[in-house]
Amino acid sequence: MTTAAPLLPPAEWRDFLALTKPRVMTLVVFTGLCGMLAAPVPIHPVIGFAAILCIALGAGAAGALNQWYEADIDAIMRRTQKRPLPGGRMDRQSALHFGVGLSAFSVLFMGFAVNLVAAAILAVSILFYVFVYTVWLKRRTPQNIVIGGAAGAFPPLIGWAAATGDVALLPVLLFLLVFLWTPPHFWALALFVKIDYANAGVPMLPVVAGERVTRTQIGLYTIPMAAAAVLPWPLGLTGPIYGVAATLLTAWFALLAVRVATRTTHVDDAMKPEKALFKYSILYLFATFGALVLDRWFA
Repeated sequence: MTTAAPLLPPAEWRDFLALTKPRVMTLVVFTGLCGMLAAPVPIHPVIGFAAILCIALGAGAAGALNQWYEADIDAIMRRTQKRPLPGGRMDRQSALHFGVGLSAFSVLFMGFAVNLVAAAILAVSILFYVFVYTVWLKRRTPQNIVIGGAAGAFPPLIGWAAATGDVALLPVLLFLLVFLWTPPHFWALALFVKIDYANAGVPMLPVVAGERVTRTQIGLYTIPMAAAAVLPWPLGLTGPIYGVAATLLTAWFALLAVRVATRTTHVDDAMKPEKALFKYSILYLFATFGALVLDRWFA
C-alpha cells in the first residue's frame, strides 16, 4: 500500500513572484529598455510599455521553468534552498503551468501589440534559456555559462527590434557585450560558491577545472568583452558620452578581473577580489547601458 504525497498549501503570490527571479529580471528589463531607447526611431509610449512588459514576463517565465527543472539542484545548494519549490511552498506542476503560460502569453502579446520581429527574438531567448542552457548544458559541461550566456544577451536586441522592427549593428554589439560579460560575472560568483555547485553535481568551471583555470579564463574573457563595450564609439555608432563612460567603466572592470586572474594568496572572505568583481559587474552593466541612453538623448 502506497502513501499519498502530502498536499501542499496553495502558493502565495510572493511564491509566484519568486519563481520569476525578480532580481535577475531587473537587469534583463533594464538592458531591454536601454536597447529600445537607444534605437534611432521613437516608439509610442504605450507600445514601448507593452514591449518592456513582455520582456519582463518572458524573462520571468524562463526563470520559472528553470526553477521547475532544477528543483532537485536548488534543494541541495544553500543559496537556493529557500526558493518556492525546494522550500515546499509550491508543487512542481504549478510552477510548470505558470512558466509555460507566461511564456506563451509574453510572446503572443509581443507579436500582437509590438511586432513579429521582437516576438520572434523573445521566443528564441526563452527557448534558448530553457532548453539549451537549463536542460542541455547546465548539468553536462563547464561551458554551460559560456554558451548559455546568450540567453541573457537577447534583451537589447528585443528592445531595439520593438522600436525599429529590425536588427542593426549597435544592438548586435550590445548582445556581444552581455554575452561576453556573462562568463566573468558568473565565474566570479562560482569561485566563492563552488562547494554548492560541487555538492549539487553541477560542472561549473571551478569544480571541474579548478580555481587557477577559472581565474585565467575570467581574465581572458574580459579582453573581448572590453572590445565589444568600447567598439560602438570608434565605429561612430555612439557619441563621446557613451565612449568615455564605457572606457572608464570597462577599465575598472578589467582591473578587478586582473586582480582575480592573478590572485594566488588567500585573503579574508569579505575582501576577496572575486566578490568585488561579481558585485561590480552588476553595476557595470547598469552603468554602461545607462550611459548609452544618455549618449543618445544628449548627442
